[in-house]
Amino acid sequence: MVNTGYKDSVFSRLFSDPDTLRELYSALEGVPLDREIPVTINTLSDVLYMERYNDISFTIGDKLVVLIEHQSTVNLNMPLRILLYIARVYEKIIERKSLYRETLLKIPRPEFIVLYNGPKPYPDRAVMKLSDAFESAEGLTTAELPPELELFVKVYNINKGHNDDMVKKCAALNGYSVFIDKIRENRNTMPLEDAMKAAVEYCVEHNVLSHFLLESSSEVINMLLTEWNWDDAREVWKQEAKIEGRTEGLIEGRTEERREIAKNALLKGYSIEAIQELTGLDPETIKNLS
Repeated sequence: MVNTGYKDSVFSRLFSDPDTLRELYSALEGVPLDREIPVTINTLSDVLYMERYNDISFTIGDKLVVLIEHQSTVNLNMPLRILLYIARVYEKIIERKSLYRETLLKIPRPEFIVLYNGPKPYPDRAVMKLSDAFESAEGLTTAELPPELELFVKVYNINKGHNDDMVKKCAALNGYSVFIDKIRENRNTMPLEDAMKAAVEYCVEHNVLSHFLLESSSEVINMLLTEWNWDDAREVWKQEAKIEGRTEGLIEGRTEERREIAKNALLKGYSIEAIQELTGLDPETIKNLS
């Protein structure tokens, strides 16, 4: 099952070459990167824990390893997800035998970034911490000591009107923000697919991601339709769950009802991860429905 989320798929494709990643990192962190500094992409494109995928991962000169995730909803579990990702990335870039040497093994310093451009309000910048997810262990451990495992994720809002100076320093990031904003604007007066096609035409006409969109506009629209239809369905089901007194985001109806929803979602190409989040069915059950 491929990852069909439009933002991570389109976003990952847009930032799939070293030069664009140099420009993106420079814009986000305010650190200019010389073209001579090697950037090596090591994005995890295979299936990971619980069918999760990594959006963008790359090393900069073997000194930094950067993980970037793109989100249309604020997911407070991103620090935990990124913890799982970075462990796999280190496995990928480090020779396993070197772990058993007596001398200290130097590894690239990690940086974790989430780029948010969903419709709900969010501050320009925020920081998520892994320790926020830890259960209280009061009485079982020395309370005054900090947790022995921590992970920080920087979150940047890239919607129009947020962090504009930063976003405009990267042509691809600025173009992406304009493109998504234009789709949302068009949706006020057009059906979804028409809104997307009109946004493509607008961006091409105004030289915004024009080469990218001309090269793969049909694929982009298909990915957009898949994810936006899925987002709409999730919102409807969440509201139904609230009305019926069920847990938000989880359909707790009869097993057969949940299986039917999962089967329909599979036919439309939604990821197992997304179906699991919505229906509560385990990945194996969902796979067997296909």
